[in-house]
Amino acid sequence: MGITEPTRAEKSATPRIRRLPEAAINRIAAGEVIERPASAVKELVENAIDAGASRIDVEIEAGGSALIRVTDDGRGMGREDLLLAVERHATSKLAAGSDGAVDLLNIAYLGFRGEALPSIGAASRLSIVSRAEGEDEAWRVHVEGGAVSALEPAALSQGTRIDVRDLFYATPARLKFLKSERAETMAVSEIVKRLAMAHPAAAFTLKSNGRALLDVGREGDLAGDARLHRLGRVLGREFQENAVAVDAERGGVRLTGFAGLPTFNRGNAQLQFLFVNGRPVRDKLLIGAVRGAYQDFLARDRHPAVALFVDLAPEDVDVNVHPAKAEVRFRDAGLVRGLIVSGLRHALAGAGHRASTTVAGAALASFRPQGEGARDYQARPAPQPGMRGFAESFHQPVASPLPGAAARSARVETDEPLPGDTSLPLGVARGQVHETYIVAQTEDGLVIVDQHAAHERLTYERMKAQLAEKGVARQGLLIPEVVELERDAVARLVEREAELAELGLVLEGFGEEAVVVREVPALLGDADIKGLVRDLADELSELDAALSLKERLEEVCSTMACHGSVRAGRRLNADEMNALLRQMEATPHSGQCNHGRPTYVELKLADIERLFGRR
Repeated sequence: MGITEPTRAEKSATPRIRRLPEAAINRIAAGEVIERPASAVKELVENAIDAGASRIDVEIEAGGSALIRVTDDGRGMGREDLLLAVERHATSKLAAGSDGAVDLLNIAYLGFRGEALPSIGAASRLSIVSRAEGEDEAWRVHVEGGAVSALEPAALSQGTRIDVRDLFYATPARLKFLKSERAETMAVSEIVKRLAMAHPAAAFTLKSNGRALLDVGREGDLAGDARLHRLGRVLGREFQENAVAVDAERGGVRLTGFAGLPTFNRGNAQLQFLFVNGRPVRDKLLIGAVRGAYQDFLARDRHPAVALFVDLAPEDVDVNVHPAKAEVRFRDAGLVRGLIVSGLRHALAGAGHRASTTVAGAALASFRPQGEGARDYQARPAPQPGMRGFAESFHQPVASPLPGAAARSARVETDEPLPGDTSLPLGVARGQVHETYIVAQTEDGLVIVDQHAAHERLTYERMKAQLAEKGVARQGLLIPEVVELERDAVARLVEREAELAELGLVLEGFGEEAVVVREVPALLGDADIKGLVRDLADELSELDAALSLKERLEEVCSTMACHGSVRAGRRLNADEMNALLRQMEATPHSGQCNHGRPTYVELKLADIERLFGRR
């Protein structure tokens, strides 16, 4: 039937208010709650979790548009509850007080049994079979396009099985907005994985067109090992190996979970999973807090991997600010944000100098064995040009009467013990390659350190510590340095003159197109002063004038540390190299530079042996 355009007279007349038919109301509600197949899966799986299920099986066909089946072994529903469950505004999740009023802010469950089911039934062919705990028989109800059938006996051992067929057949306009089958399948998979991460006490399976996408068993409880094992099953072994535990509490709010090491980062935020009272959320406050906690360790275009769980009293968080409950509102947002930032930073500090295991994997992938047996190996990227001439540029730190390779050969032939304690975490320095990389020997492998990146992080951490205690120590220049700049750059620096002095850099205007530097932070030593001042001027051009430099401490101190660190190309002796290794072991976050790149790569002896076909 075509749609008749209203006449001009009808348009000009005052429209009358009328009640919408029940079917239209249900379809509007369905559009708010059920945006796509993944939305229906989310509601049904959350209901199964709320019912105390220990196993939840999800099956979909055609991305969920043809079939969604969710089977659980939870408490189930009796015949009266089953009929109520498909009525609008009926729920088992809210308790009424003595006066009959319902507290909508005290929600201790993930969803509302009966809130989503009528919406799904209004847009699909819905079938529910359920057997209540302790009852002898199961019952079935059908809902098709909003029309509810009579109850009928059914066969089911325990729990509930829900079939959703032909989703949106009753609202064909919405079908046009569905994405490809692959995209809808991925969305369903993402929903089930997030719920599986939050609830390790239940087993989860997911099949798409008969193919298994997820199969994880019960992990017991929410203890650290069980949760980390579940996260590893869902997110992969690399996350499990490169995550540190987070556990902090303040003001009745508890933060637990696991945070990836800064060197285990990604180009997007897809590995950031946030939960509030077991509910997966994509909340701007929480995402911003994670970004703030890591901004000291990552470049601006890199993102950390985290799985964080915030638990607090239900009345302190409003989960009804979004139709799909993807966002929440906290009663004390500042408390929650502060807890996340401090909790993450404390956990990352506890990791010390540790870098992610993926750094070594990436390094090994860049090598390709040479010689007769090379064809037996899987093809890998060719070595970088800088690897040529390894022996010629190897700087020997241990005194020896023989030069270069001859000295090393003699040591091996006489089987003399190498000096130093290789049991130390970063081992003992054995040499320097291209005046840029320190090579150290450990008990079971070797470590290669980027001397500039490592010293940059050490300088940065010491500068922050000084500033927090008593201010950055300064040293005067014997001859003040004059730095020529554009007029705008000079104006920006002079405007921040007092704040820069607090950070150890004393300068003043020298005409309209130059500044003169009289003192620099003592930590920087023989720094590139002109480069430092120019970079700071550029940094200030992007800084909000309302923010103080202390509020943007990371950017400013990082710029200073970069110019004051040991430069690539500087030859170091054995004592200098070992001193750098020991400082790294004692300094938190020294496993990555100020831009999130690794400061060292550790290769185990077994990995090296595999390179040469010994394993």
